Amino acid sequence: MTLLKTIDPNPSFAPRDGVPAPERLISGNPSFKTWAQDAARNETIHTGVWEATPGLTHSIKGETFEFCHILSGVVEITPKGGEPVTYKAGDSFVMKPGFVGTWKTIETVRKIYVTA
Repeated sequence: MTLLKTIDPNPSFAPRDGVPAPERLISGNPSFKTWAQDAARNETIHTGVWEATPGLTHSIKGETFEFCHILSGVVEITPKGGEPVTYKAGDSFVMKPGFVGTWKTIETVRKIYVTA
């Protein structure tokens, strides 16, 4: 087992397909693809690539910490009671535990994620 893991931004294996839970969907018809690439610390840390098509959903992190690096596309994230922030290819950000807001995919987005 190696302690160095390269995350492939364009994985060749099939993704896990998904859609938002009905209570999270605000508008549009977004779909998701997840290419999980690593898990560590007894499955409490996950890393991979995630893609979403345009749409607007509620984003609720609960106890989850998430680091995101946008590979392609454009999203607008609006914290509850806050101003929208736009992220595009090359941008990185963190959503901390307790984050509540909306996630609007403007152009199909692909990101590298790390959740803990």
